[in-house]
Formats: sequence, C-alpha cells, structure tokens
Amino acid sequence: MIIQQHNADLPTPTGLMRTTVYRPQAQGQFPAIIFYSEIFQQTAPIARSAAILASHGFAVLVPEVFHELNPIGTVLAYDDTGKDKGNADKWAKPLEHHDSDTQTMIDFIRLQSYCTGSVGAMGVCIGGHLAYRAALNPEINAAFCLYATDIHSNTLPAQPGNNSFERMADIQGEIHFIWGKQDPHVSQEGRAKIYQQCVSTGINYQWQEVNAQHAFMRDEGERYDAALAINMYQQAVALFSRTL
Repeated sequence: MIIQQHNADLPTPTGLMRTTVYRPQAQGQFPAIIFYSEIFQQTAPIARSAAILASHGFAVLVPEVFHELNPIGTVLAYDDTGKDKGNADKWAKPLEHHDSDTQTMIDFIRLQSYCTGSVGAMGVCIGGHLAYRAALNPEINAAFCLYATDIHSNTLPAQPGNNSFERMADIQGEIHFIWGKQDPHVSQEGRAKIYQQCVSTGINYQWQEVNAQHAFMRDEGERYDAALAINMYQQAVALFSRTL
C-alpha cells in the first residue's frame, strides 16, 4: 500500500508528546500499531520500520518516548553522546509515565476515522520493553517485542509493586518475544528468568532466540541482519493481521 504520514502533538499528563502517524493512503479503516523506538527516538531506521508496517495495512504511531525530557522533534545520534543522553533519559522517566503515554495514544487513535479501534504494540530495545509494558494494558490485543531491555533486571524506575517483570500476569493479549543470543544487554540468565515467568504466569506467548546481536533490526551499522529483519517483519505482520 502507498502510505502517508503526519504528526500529532498529543497532550499527555506529563506534557505534549509528538507522535508521528504512518498510515495507508487508501480509504477505509485500519488496525493500529504503537511502535516504540530505541532510546534515540524516531531515527531514520525507526521511520523506515514504521513505514514498512504501515504499508501492510496498519496505522502506525511512533511516539517520542522521552518527550518530557527533550524539545519536540529531538532525535539522538547513534554515537556515544546520543547513547549517553538516551540512557540518562531512560533512567529518568518512570514507567508510570510511559503507561499514561500509551493510554493517550490508545484514546487518540480510537477517535480517528481511519482506525478500526484495535490496537497492538511493537518495539525494539527499550521500545521492546515499552511494547511489553503496553501489553499490560488490557486494551492492547497483541505485542511483538524485539530484544527488550531491562525487563529481567527490574531496573527502570517505577512505584513499588509496579515493575514490569512482576506484572507479567496482567497481560491479556498475545505477546511474542524475540531475543538475540549474542545480545550483551539481555544475558542467557536474563532470558531464562523471563521465560520462566512466562511459563509460571500462563500468559499467551511465543518465544524465539536467534543468532544475532542487539539491534539486529536497525538498518544502519554493522549489527544489521537483513535476512532476520525481513523474517521479523513478516512474523509481526502475521501476528497483527490475526489478532487485530
């Protein structure tokens, strides 16, 4: 499908959040996917990923995940300065603020004439965690989480009893976890901890571990694996086509 894009500046409880919407040009209603970025926000690779999903018949929302901490339109570079700033933002923003961002996007997209009202979530890196976190919301039907960081470690700021790992049983939709075996950010022990939690909670999940580095979806840099990335897009589209 040919797609279009536009920005929507959404008022959240913690400030204005720029969200870019990618959607088909064709008339009709489409299910929505909230696509959560890495710590660098909406870089060129993230924009291309969103466009790929939208061209399969989805309305894709890409929020600025650290909107409270940066001017509107901020995109961090894939260098040490950008990494340091993005990581600092990650530790500064409570998970509860991400939760209210997600609810704001759900409420927004359901009011749009081009949306069916069904919403899923997808993300990479910290965005994989945020897609998982979004799945705690019963209004999210499915989530596709790629190399999600910081779930196993319980290190992101949150109120007592509200960390992501311990709340896994709240997931009502279907969730897919994708991990790179050579990813230093989520060790084998960390993956095993999350897997055992999936089993013990009885959620509806699928699990894959692939031979890949962290950020293998990012089509810039030496860790990109195009063959795996194509396969993951196909799997994500299949999941969302079935569940949304």
